[in-house]
Amino acid sequence: MKKKNSKKIFLFLLIILFFFCLGYLITIIENEGKTAKITESKQIAMVNKTIDGDTIKTDLGEVRLLGINTPEKKERLYEEAKNFTSQLENKEVILIKTNEDKDKYGRLLRYVEYNDKIINEEILKNGLATLYYYDYDSYYEKLKKAEEKSRNNKLGLWQESQNICKSCIKLKELNNIDPGEYVILKNECDFSCNLTNWEIKDDANHLKKLNFSLLSKEEIKITYSQTTWNDDKDTFYLRDEQGYLVLFYRYGYH
Repeated sequence: MKKKNSKKIFLFLLIILFFFCLGYLITIIENEGKTAKITESKQIAMVNKTIDGDTIKTDLGEVRLLGINTPEKKERLYEEAKNFTSQLENKEVILIKTNEDKDKYGRLLRYVEYNDKIINEEILKNGLATLYYYDYDSYYEKLKKAEEKSRNNKLGLWQESQNICKSCIKLKELNNIDPGEYVILKNECDFSCNLTNWEIKDDANHLKKLNFSLLSKEEIKITYSQTTWNDDKDTFYLRDEQGYLVLFYRYGYH
């Protein structure tokens, strides 16, 4: 009887050990998968020239700074953003590759480290760029917090419009499903608002320049003939004729 009980106990312990080992192996495999997602590689490069606030030329090729979008030519703060990035010219930097390698133009997609600082993050802190993401990576939270800080402090691109109609114009609806994308704006004030030369933009700097006025309580539907708003995540910016922020709406980002 004792031998039979001993065998049962031994078999029971073996089963427990088996499931323990199986759980341990599963944990290792899951952790390896997580590690693979945030694996990064670094290269030292010499910066030869600044193209604009988020693009530089290096001896390894043209580099598009990941996670941000700076103003285009002739837009407010374009020169300030470009000058900020110009500090890197003729200096060695570290190019950090994460999930993405190149964009459709063949530019390297990288985070740029200089003097122990991530330049992408620093540009956001100064309000000279907005967040712009396709694939989340290990730098996303840092960049998100940097943008939140500049937004809360109303720095740079987050400076609010002083136009009397700033508090009047509301985003009633944004349909991001293509075909048939549209935006509905409404004037909720008791007076008319001239929106001539105001601009609607998205994360990727697709621009829609406005050329109309809205009467009191009037609304307008603005349609898009091609894909502008991403289905999963994007941002709506409405800026006045001087480039100051009127409305900001973001969806899909976590």
